[in-house]
Amino acid sequence: MAGMAVRREGNDRPPATPSRRKPTINDVAQLAGVSFGTVSRVLNDAPDVSASTRERVLQIIKDIGYRRNRAATALVTSRSTSIGILSDGSPRFGPVGTLLALENVARKKGYAATVISVEKPYEESVQAALDSLDDTGVGGIIVIAPVVDMAAAVWNATCRVPVEMIAAGASSTPNVFTYSENQELGARLATQHLIDLGHRDIAHIAGSMDWFDGRVRKRGWEATLRDAGLEPGLCVEGDWSPKWAYETGLRLVREEKVPQAIFAASDHTALGLIRAFTENGIRVPDDVSIVGFDDVEGSDYFLPPLTTVRQDFNALALMSTEVLLGAMEGRDVDRTPIPPTLVVRDSARQASSRK
Repeated sequence: MAGMAVRREGNDRPPATPSRRKPTINDVAQLAGVSFGTVSRVLNDAPDVSASTRERVLQIIKDIGYRRNRAATALVTSRSTSIGILSDGSPRFGPVGTLLALENVARKKGYAATVISVEKPYEESVQAALDSLDDTGVGGIIVIAPVVDMAAAVWNATCRVPVEMIAAGASSTPNVFTYSENQELGARLATQHLIDLGHRDIAHIAGSMDWFDGRVRKRGWEATLRDAGLEPGLCVEGDWSPKWAYETGLRLVREEKVPQAIFAASDHTALGLIRAFTENGIRVPDDVSIVGFDDVEGSDYFLPPLTTVRQDFNALALMSTEVLLGAMEGRDVDRTPIPPTLVVRDSARQASSRK
């Protein structure tokens, strides 16, 4: 009837429009024509699934936008689907590259990653961070520990889940197992390259000895020289920065102590040295050969392009994650350190070819 108000029973709000239902694993199975278990094996990257079935299931997952429910998976399997990553927050190339690669690998393997940074005093912050990660329900923790003091705090801490520490050259303990790239081998490759070029006066412009990286790179330089019957010469400890290296290079020029060849502990160290020498008419590699370490982005565009040792952070992250997952699942995993690679460019030259 005109003018008559329409009364709704209950409240005065119109019924809500139902939201679009999220796709489930059962939807994937039905559309793919396979069982729930088959989809689960595909999601867990199990080997007992044919390539064609795996491809079909993954395509349907992509088409319908299915996303794995981590909480539900953890309840069903009684296994955590997240890992913790503990870092000291260092802005240096190695720790940052390792952290980014770890997060990427964890995500590709279907694990969420919770990251916490700690600061000094490590004795307090490390234990608190491990407790916090444990409370979130992570199945294991990877610690990026570039400095010795932080590692000591990790070794002294307690945790209910497996703890793996990425620390070059450090030993495992009953509570903490370690993994790393073989940086001592990288230092040996760099030093041996200079020896093979005929150099005998090979200095090391080092990183900080508070860092595992600094210690093992120095150790590799020393050992390679001694193996070749050469006595280790000039070694100056620094802080990894181009500024410090530049100032050190100026001092070497001023004191007339520029060596025949230099193994620089990092590419940034090499960069500072090259500038200091060039500004004072000392040519690289004509007057002094330099080899770096890291293969930072752009090192091939240094002047001259830098011979250096390349670290493979993706491979390091992949193997570190595999080692941690093996500990979480109670299976053995090969813990052989990742070997670095010498990248030969133009910053080092045969000693006999100098003018």
